[in-house]
Amino acid sequence: MSYIIVGLGNPGEEYESTRHNTGRIVLDLVRKELDGDDFSFDKKLNAQVAEAKAGKDKVALVAPETFMNNSGKAIAPLVKSKKAAESMLVIYDDFQLPIGRMKMSYDKSSGGHNGLESVIKHVKTTAFPRLRIGTAPATSKGEAKIPHGDDKIEKFILGDFKTDELKEIKKIAKKAAEVIQVWVKDGREPATMVANTQ
Repeated sequence: MSYIIVGLGNPGEEYESTRHNTGRIVLDLVRKELDGDDFSFDKKLNAQVAEAKAGKDKVALVAPETFMNNSGKAIAPLVKSKKAAESMLVIYDDFQLPIGRMKMSYDKSSGGHNGLESVIKHVKTTAFPRLRIGTAPATSKGEAKIPHGDDKIEKFILGDFKTDELKEIKKIAKKAAEVIQVWVKDGREPATMVANTQ
């Protein structure tokens, strides 16, 4: 079985360090953790693609070169059935989780995330695992400081991470690599337990 790990974000230098690019940032860090190949552009998919190994299994790492709300176009040729979707894991940003936290979930709605909505539309199922990576500053109680109102949310997600926040993203990416290896070896439920234990 071949596994596909998708990192959602926007192409282009101006988006590289933005919160909305978390999926791509984490995907690249996971690639390094798994000692994967360098990314190369796949013209047919319109995506950056690399290969890595999780244990004995090959894993394809895919970063769509489309903008966020068209992410699914790059994934559709790789995932042509519900069964194939079960072998795909999508990594993306979640401003309702504090930085340094992640949640793995399965067969849920997009929760309003445009990139995930596009993937669901193009693969025609919600039955695939996803890894939500927190991007919000934390309150003193460790909860997410969530922006309110469309303008504030857009400004927040398209804003750059601070240096210390990127350090937290690097730490969570190490855990994401561990989660991926557990998912490939032991399946979704053990991986979910690892991801959701803080």
